Amino acid sequence: MEIEWRNRKRKRKGEKELPPLYTAEEAVRCLEIFEPVQYDEIVEITEDIHVRFNDAGHMLGSSIIELWTKEDGKETKTVFTGDLGNNDIPLLDSPTMIESADYLVMESTYGSRLHVRNDEKAELFLNIVSETLDNGGTVVIPSFAVGRTQEILYEINKLKEIKDDEEFIHKYKTLMKSNVYVDSPLAISATEVFRENTNLFEPEIKEAIIKGDNPLEFPGLKFTQTADESKALNEDPTPSIIISASGMCDVGRIKHHLKHNLWNPKSTILFVGYQAPGTLGYSIVNGAKKVKIFGEEIAVNARIEYIEGYSGHADQEGLMNFIYSFIQKPKHIFLVHGEEESRKSSKRKNRARCENWCYYTRLW
Repeated sequence: MEIEWRNRKRKRKGEKELPPLYTAEEAVRCLEIFEPVQYDEIVEITEDIHVRFNDAGHMLGSSIIELWTKEDGKETKTVFTGDLGNNDIPLLDSPTMIESADYLVMESTYGSRLHVRNDEKAELFLNIVSETLDNGGTVVIPSFAVGRTQEILYEINKLKEIKDDEEFIHKYKTLMKSNVYVDSPLAISATEVFRENTNLFEPEIKEAIIKGDNPLEFPGLKFTQTADESKALNEDPTPSIIISASGMCDVGRIKHHLKHNLWNPKSTILFVGYQAPGTLGYSIVNGAKKVKIFGEEIAVNARIEYIEGYSGHADQEGLMNFIYSFIQKPKHIFLVHGEEESRKSSKRKNRARCENWCYYTRLW
C-alpha cells in the first residue's frame, strides 16, 4: 500500500514507478522456512552453537535468547534480551530471569524512567477517554492495537470491582457503550494468535477465560480490515475510539486518522507507547503546533495525552532487576535500543554491579 501511494505521486510527476520491496505472495512464501521453537528448549544449530528462547514478556512470542558458542575449546555464552516486558502486563508472563552470561546485549528504552502504577494509568485512561467522548470527540490511539487494547480494558474491568461511585460508573458506561475500532489489517489474525496461545497468559487471565470472561472480547469492539472501511471511520461523526498502527505515527493508517483529528479541539490523540526521536509521534508528544502529513500542514489543536506506563517495555526498575537476577554476572554489558540519556542512566545505575560496562549508540 505504501509503494502504491508513492507510485501514484510519481506517475503524476511523470516519474518511473518503483517496484515494491516484496509482494504479499513473497511474504506468505517466506513462512515456509520458519520453524516454531518452544520456550526453554535448547536448539542445536551446529555442534559448537546452541540457542535457547526464553519468554521476554514484551508481546506474545517475544524472546530473550541465550547463545552458547564454542571456539578453540572455549565456550562463551551471550544473552540477547530483545525487548523486555513489564512485570505487570496482565496478559503475559513476566520476563524470564537468566542465571549466567559472559556477555549481555540489553535494551535500555526506559533506562532513565519509571512507569506509573497500573491502577493510576487505568483510571487516567478512563478519565481521558470518557471526557473526550462526552465532549463529542474521537479518541485516536496510535498503537499496534492487539494486546495493548485488551490490557487497558482488563485493568479498567478490575477497577470496576473496587469502585462503585456514581462518577466512575458514568465514565465506565461511556466507554463500554462506545465503538472501539481496531484499524489494522493484521489485527484479526493477531487476535486469533492470542486466542490459540492462551497457555502463555498469566494464571489469573487463564482462570478468567475459563469462567467466560475473555479479555480479548468486549462490547463495541470492531475490526476494520479494508482501506474503504478505514476511510469510513473519518466520515462518521459519532464519537468513538480508533486504535491504529503505527504506534509512532510514521507509516500506516494512523496518519489518515491524525490528518482528520489533529486539527479538532474536541478530539484526543492518546499515546500509550514509546515515541522515538525523529518520528511524527515524538513531534506531537513534545508540543509541535503544526505537523506535515501527506505534504499538508495540519494544526495540532486536539488534546494530546501520553500514558507512558502502557509501554510494553520494562522501566528502569525492571531493567535493573533483570541484571540483578544474574548469579554469574556478565563481563560486559552492551546497552542498545535507547536514547543517549537512557543508556547513560542505566550505565551509572549499574556500574558497581559488573566488572565492566560498555554501550554504543546504534539503535535497533
